Amino acid sequence: MAFAATASKRGALADMDKAAIDVAQALVRLSEVTIFELRGEWRRLHRMPPPMRLSRDLLIRGIIYQLQERAYGGLSKAAARKLEQAAAGPPSRGAAKPTASVSLRPGTRLVREWRGVTHTALIHADGIEWRGQRYRSLSVVARKITGARWSGPRFFGLRPQLDSHSRAGEGDGEG
Repeated sequence: MAFAATASKRGALADMDKAAIDVAQALVRLSEVTIFELRGEWRRLHRMPPPMRLSRDLLIRGIIYQLQERAYGGLSKAAARKLEQAAAGPPSRGAAKPTASVSLRPGTRLVREWRGVTHTALIHADGIEWRGQRYRSLSVVARKITGARWSGPRFFGLRPQLDSHSRAGEGDGEG
């Protein structure tokens, strides 16, 4: 029984090697043909004309991809479906959404309680003041306060909080 399994694996490897050799030979052959012949090969494999003004290199890449897909198999149905959804619609749940940037005017005070201590940061035109020292960004101040790499705007509540699942382990210092 074990011999049969080993023999079938060897057969699969031999088939893969043959497919790899066939694709490599096709690549060599394609590098020697005219762009007119490349466009014909594209039409044959893709069953549609190539995009206008596609370079020789991109024609070869598109043809070779199609040959590899036929030799080794294409994307799984699940992967193809995810790509279609990503291309078709708005960002899915859990995807990063762009946030509006917050501009703070000099003189703005940001207050945050962390582990029972109230911290106040004062915005200046050339940086942030916290405990009498100047820092270049809110993130540096948040790092000084927490000892961890926080997003300064998120730490001071200027960005939306993450959902409860992704905030596991992050706290407001009460633990």
